[in-house]
Amino acid sequence: MNILVTGGAGFIGRWVVKRLLEDGHKVWVLDDLSNGQRKNIEEFLSNPNFAGFVEGDIKNIPVLETLFENKFDICYHLAASINVQDSIDDPGTTFQNDVVGTFNVLEQCRKHNTKIVFMSTCMVYDRANDENGITEAHPTKPASPYAGSKIAGENMVLSYWYAYKLPAVVIRPFNTYGPMQKSSGEGGVVAIFIRRNLEGLPLNIYGDGCQTRDLLYVEDCAEFVVRAGYSDRVNGEIINAGLGRDISINDLALLIAKDKEKIVHVPHIHPQSEIAKLLCNYQKAKELLGWTPKVSLEEGIKRTEEWIRSTLAT
Repeated sequence: MNILVTGGAGFIGRWVVKRLLEDGHKVWVLDDLSNGQRKNIEEFLSNPNFAGFVEGDIKNIPVLETLFENKFDICYHLAASINVQDSIDDPGTTFQNDVVGTFNVLEQCRKHNTKIVFMSTCMVYDRANDENGITEAHPTKPASPYAGSKIAGENMVLSYWYAYKLPAVVIRPFNTYGPMQKSSGEGGVVAIFIRRNLEGLPLNIYGDGCQTRDLLYVEDCAEFVVRAGYSDRVNGEIINAGLGRDISINDLALLIAKDKEKIVHVPHIHPQSEIAKLLCNYQKAKELLGWTPKVSLEEGIKRTEEWIRSTLAT
């Protein structure tokens, strides 16, 4: 198939591109490199099925129009503003990228009857204490402009399924981590903790650290994303993906640092947007896609630590 990955030079996007190339598809990548990095896709440039990298913006309609002349079978739409705090400080940029940009991509998909896989987030969910985990039927709550923009994007995508029968699926991966993730800023709590630990720095926890996260290894996430594109059974659906196990940030820090003395609690930067318990119920993905995560948290942390260690050595 001919496939476009927007945000394909980003952390998850890079692993999605890798998987698609392994499956023998022709892959194009569109990325403005605001979050993504060219080095993430350098290894694919010599692959005969890697059809091209376009450094461009989903808000630029002429760029999209030219790109979509390649007649894509699937568009994996991963390009987005991804930082919760940035969305609180500057909601306009997040809205333009995650709502207007998504609309622009959708319009091209409609014109060319290209299936769209829309990458949403577990951050759209309301606070939950369900021991069985959050299902797709759980209430949503836009507790940040980031979450609000993602919900708006989801609704636009599903409206094209209902109004035009455009093949479309909304996916909500839980907190994804692994090699190639940025280990600075809000790059991801696992990567940040591992890097700080390797550098002999304290691990800073926002708030009391009792908040839990369901941490999904990036190759499991990429497998899920790709399968959602391949399957007609999930068209018009919203699908979760996670490990199905949550861990408190306190316990995660201890797992990585192995020493309570290395852990420091600091004031929370956006307590109003915090979700106290994130535990994924991925039963729907299992039933419709035959997907289950394969990499345990301990194994995933080990692989991520090996990768970060290798980057610090160079």
